[in-house]
Amino acid sequence: MNFNIFKRKNKKQKNSGPSTALRMNIILGIILVLFLLLIGQLVYLQIIYGGRFNSEVQKTDSKVVTTNVPRGVMYDSTGKVLVGNKANNAITYTKSSTVSTEQIYSISNKLSHYITIDNEKPTKRHLYDYYLANEANNKRVEAKLPKSAKVDSNGDQLDSSTVYENTLKELEKENPKFTKRQKTAALIFNKISGAYTLSTIYIKNNHLSDKELATVGEHLSDLPGVGIGTDWARNYPNGKSIQSVIGSVSSEKSGLPSDNLQYYLSQGYSRNDRVGTSYLEEEYEPLLKGTKGQSEVTSKDNGQIEQTKTVYKGESGSSLVLTINAKYQQEVQKALTQVYNSAEAAGATQYSSGAYAVAMNPKTGAVLAMAGISHNPKTGKDTENALGVINQSFVMGSAVKGATVSGGLMNHIITPTSNTLPDTPIYLPGSPVKKSVYPVGTFGALDAPTALEVSSNIYMMQLALRWVKAKYEPHTYISMPKDAFQTLRNNFSMFGLGQKTGIDLPGEVAGIKGASFNSKGQLLTGSVLDLAYGNYDAYTPIQMVQYVSTIANGGYRMQPYVVQSVGKTTADGKKVAINYNKKPQVQMRIPWTQDELNVVREGFDRVVHGSNSWGTAHALSDVKPRIAGKTGTAETFYYDPDKPGNPNAPEVINATFVGYAPESDPKIAIAVVFPGLDPDKEGTFTLQVAKAMVEDYAELYK
Repeated sequence: MNFNIFKRKNKKQKNSGPSTALRMNIILGIILVLFLLLIGQLVYLQIIYGGRFNSEVQKTDSKVVTTNVPRGVMYDSTGKVLVGNKANNAITYTKSSTVSTEQIYSISNKLSHYITIDNEKPTKRHLYDYYLANEANNKRVEAKLPKSAKVDSNGDQLDSSTVYENTLKELEKENPKFTKRQKTAALIFNKISGAYTLSTIYIKNNHLSDKELATVGEHLSDLPGVGIGTDWARNYPNGKSIQSVIGSVSSEKSGLPSDNLQYYLSQGYSRNDRVGTSYLEEEYEPLLKGTKGQSEVTSKDNGQIEQTKTVYKGESGSSLVLTINAKYQQEVQKALTQVYNSAEAAGATQYSSGAYAVAMNPKTGAVLAMAGISHNPKTGKDTENALGVINQSFVMGSAVKGATVSGGLMNHIITPTSNTLPDTPIYLPGSPVKKSVYPVGTFGALDAPTALEVSSNIYMMQLALRWVKAKYEPHTYISMPKDAFQTLRNNFSMFGLGQKTGIDLPGEVAGIKGASFNSKGQLLTGSVLDLAYGNYDAYTPIQMVQYVSTIANGGYRMQPYVVQSVGKTTADGKKVAINYNKKPQVQMRIPWTQDELNVVREGFDRVVHGSNSWGTAHALSDVKPRIAGKTGTAETFYYDPDKPGNPNAPEVINATFVGYAPESDPKIAIAVVFPGLDPDKEGTFTLQVAKAMVEDYAELYK
């Protein structure tokens, strides 16, 4: 055996000892230095940046949320409040960003012990969602589901929403019963669940008792997100006689109208904001809404709301002062209702669609009152419908003859000194004679004022034949240029007939134009003659009052309006600081001479005060102040929406009256329409309403 080998190895091992120890010492030294550096860094961070990091851990997030403000108040022309705001105490909830379904369930249950909600009823879905928000209930019902309701045909788990829907179906089989308190809790749960993050909603804002308010206030610390606030609701301290003109506001539940959702969202509205949905409330929404208050909501890193601080309390909406006098409005509606009731009692309204009346200042266009009744011939039910003045159109009959005569004068078909035409009926080939209501041969010829007084259809047709340059041979032949309708309609439109007046209310219609040509493209020449005396196209009551105002004021077609001023209600709610006053708007100046106007005015005077036995409004001759005006009777047919185009539709008449007073210096112009009356029972209903409107106005504005 070679021992020298072992000796060499041992010698080598012996020589390597000190080198290994050195390496170990170096490694240990490095490790020690690293530990010292780490400890030093930790000490440095703790002492120098400890506070900063602690604040980072405890950091909060601040967001600005908005709160509602009262809508603007509406006053009548004398300063009476037509629509205001009633402050209501409310239970509110501001939803945090991390609130869970279980927490919402807990809050709903707790709050349901302190308040009740009686004006709403939960749906079955509301109740079931609330029930399944309890985890134990959800697990129990879900456990009863068959496998096919949890997994698909491939054995894959169905998505959670599908499983939940299946769970709801299973729960429906159980048909659980709920107590009154649980139903309230379900309503609360639904309200909170549907709220947007960091948005404030109303849990209860109607009929909140003092006890409920106090009890909730005592337990706010146990109800995270719940608060006590104020809500505003529209009220009508002087009645709702013109609520159809004022319009309505959406509820918090209905929120923004779906048809204008994107528009409102782009204007900074929230989905559950209340907005004006009709008429003045809608038309003046940008002014009435005000500027929302702003609150800074501070939430912790865990999403819980820490505090709410008011940044800007907001500003209530602008107030509107209307041209309508509430007292006069009530009197007009009362008169219209009483007279219409008498028409019903007389059996004249079997096919009537209602009655309408409107009064306007002819010199400014300010609407003084607008009243309406909508009648359902099938049920006999009457409802107030003041907006029918702008959105219902009727064939008005002879009341428009003032515009026909005016057109004849301005186009020099007749003149102030030469305006007599033969009172010869029109005989069209193959058609019944076209004549006036009085017997043929009553008059050989008529001048324009007398034609207006006795309401001669013949005069207007004879005038139209000359105006449109028709070629006419009695019983044999008639020919007119293709633009005959347009010639007459252009004249009517100067007075506002057949076009929107531009009144500051949404929903106005332009009326209805009858067909100008038949299916073969042939001009309806007989209908051109009908148009001349008001028995063809349909107009609205607001157009009629604008037309007669133009005659009353000397030829200025004034734009009707119902908002006189815009301002701000003072803090005490008793005064309005006016920021804007409406200036009367002239839409057109009628190009007639004073002599031409006097022909029409004389005719309107004789309609009421003339001596001819065929005068149509002599019943108003004793009214003070003195009235001038024009009656109308249009022959038409009852339109049954269930039987459109019925060839056997009953014949009816539309009775109308337009006028102004005092005649010498008009302060009021009126239009009254009773459509769809029995032809044998026309009576004097329109004249009765006209008399009341003028006399009530004179009494109120002495």
